Amino acid sequence: MTLALTLRQHLGQNAGKDPLRLAVASAVDALATACIDIADLIGRGALAGITGQAQGRNADGDLQKDLDVRADELIRQALKSVPFAALASEEAEAPEIRDMTAPICIAFDPLDGSSNIDSNMTIGTIFSIVVTPLEGQAAFTRPGTTQLAAGFAVYGPQTSLVLTLGDGVDIFTLDRDDKTYKAVRRRVQIPVDTAEYAINASNHRHWEQPVRDFIAECLAGVDGPRSKDFNMRWIGSLVAEAYRILARGGVFLYPADAREGYTDGRLRLVYEAHPMAFIVEQAGGAASTGRERILELAPRTIHQRVPLIMGSIEKVRRVELLHTDPNAASKTAPLFGRRGLFQV
Repeated sequence: MTLALTLRQHLGQNAGKDPLRLAVASAVDALATACIDIADLIGRGALAGITGQAQGRNADGDLQKDLDVRADELIRQALKSVPFAALASEEAEAPEIRDMTAPICIAFDPLDGSSNIDSNMTIGTIFSIVVTPLEGQAAFTRPGTTQLAAGFAVYGPQTSLVLTLGDGVDIFTLDRDDKTYKAVRRRVQIPVDTAEYAINASNHRHWEQPVRDFIAECLAGVDGPRSKDFNMRWIGSLVAEAYRILARGGVFLYPADAREGYTDGRLRLVYEAHPMAFIVEQAGGAASTGRERILELAPRTIHQRVPLIMGSIEKVRRVELLHTDPNAASKTAPLFGRRGLFQV
């Protein structure tokens, strides 16, 4: 039987002797190691003193759980030996500047989906690696197209690491026996024609009309303009939603809405939307705000929030069309327009 490619072998093959790629490989390896420690901590839960209870709020005003803090500490510890120029965490108010002559900058969300801790559901870690900007430029202020690598760990039935180094997407699963990540899927492509969508439908009354129109098309099923029945999913964990899309296709929507604090979207551009968009595009999908390509956005601040619509390219493009063309809903099928017989 052929032995599975390990993460370190993959990183070594990609890096060769190139100094920039070697720096990226060093960072990914350190992040992946930290994720093993985080997975162990999550697995022990209350036995390790993890309660899932809020301990205050982070720099951006979100509730901060005990595991958020521990995960942030574990990642920072793992990165101590990695040469980086700047480090940005969702849990910190400002970036940590170390050595601006170093080749890379690293941004990370130490624990995505922490609201799921106390219900024992899937959570994860997200990271993004970019080249250090030119002298005089601030770190983490350039478009997502400048990313060198991005990935996320999923802490579920298996601990898996999804990774792109800018040349496709690969998935590695942690072998708990020897603490080694081993390749389980190479060059992942998002299935195109999957009838699933993920959105928090309880916020329907707050959505913009284009989002309502798209969901109405899905709800209409085989009798509607999509001519198929759809299933709705919602886990409340970005990493879990993204992993499902990579495995089964579909579309994920976390749009802006009319609620206070949500008018510019809710997910962070630097820590969440940029790395997820890079991964999804590398797997043949698309990621958008509904009006703009996520990877073309340049952050104004490290905690900037954006809407995120990602997944199978045809579905994302349909949502974009509904945003940019007010008549697109009625153009598909008159009976299902906003004033039609089957208005939802």
